Amino acid sequence: MSDPVVIEKELVRELAPQRPDTGHKNDFGHVLVIAGSRYMTGALVLACSSALRSGAGLVTAFSVDDALLPVKISCPTALTSSWEETVPRTLRKADKLIASTSAVAIGPGLDEKDARSKALVAKCLEDAPLLVIDAGALNIISKNKEELLPLLASRKQRGLKPAVITPHIGEMRRLLKDEVTHEACAKFASDNTCLLVLKDNKTLIYTPHDKWYSIQGDNSGMAKGGSGDVLTGLVAGFLSQGLKPCNAGVAAVYFHSKAGVHASFLKGKRAMLPTDVIEALPKAFEDTGW
Repeated sequence: MSDPVVIEKELVRELAPQRPDTGHKNDFGHVLVIAGSRYMTGALVLACSSALRSGAGLVTAFSVDDALLPVKISCPTALTSSWEETVPRTLRKADKLIASTSAVAIGPGLDEKDARSKALVAKCLEDAPLLVIDAGALNIISKNKEELLPLLASRKQRGLKPAVITPHIGEMRRLLKDEVTHEACAKFASDNTCLLVLKDNKTLIYTPHDKWYSIQGDNSGMAKGGSGDVLTGLVAGFLSQGLKPCNAGVAAVYFHSKAGVHASFLKGKRAMLPTDVIEALPKAFEDTGW
């Protein structure tokens, strides 16, 4: 493979989605976030909050009731919709939501043991035109590779955009069942026709066509639970505003990193939280001309 494309301000500046002053909320996309569970409610809040900060016009949280209350309190601008008690009824509701939204993010804080979670992952792989997959959803795919990986790989053949997956090293190791190497990640992205955003101290992006990206700058302040949920919401938000999967991934990684730098200046790397990264996004956008 050739050398990576370095993600820098000049590259990202050109990717800014159009935002006319005469626009209304329906012009700027609608993100559906399928995430959270009874004991992991914060993941849903973080993903919804960052999707809204990305500039998306609407965000709907779709989860169990226990995870929706924190969203109503901490993210009052998000809409909410609750899972039904059975798998078939939950899928029928998901059908309507997917059809009425622009992009779907699934996985942060998802209960991997809940049968509805697995069914929703399969539904999104099959039907969501624009899709970001993270965390629990990736682990569900890892445990059901023979069934779910073909759905990931065949999205383009079925007229859908390639999905964006955002694993950290541990999740990627489970997907590969092997060591996480540059060659293995590039092959996975190619074989499964997806955009692979590999989260580590240096985040790398692998496209299905042998092109890859890197971003410079380590920040130990980002090494806290919830940072990945913020990135998931950003990718979905940019997808909903019309960016292609590769551009959405590149822009999200850049702004996630730059907002993390701003947050570290304000709070310090030891004390900063993922919520501080979300609060720093306006400064990162301003500095880049977005």
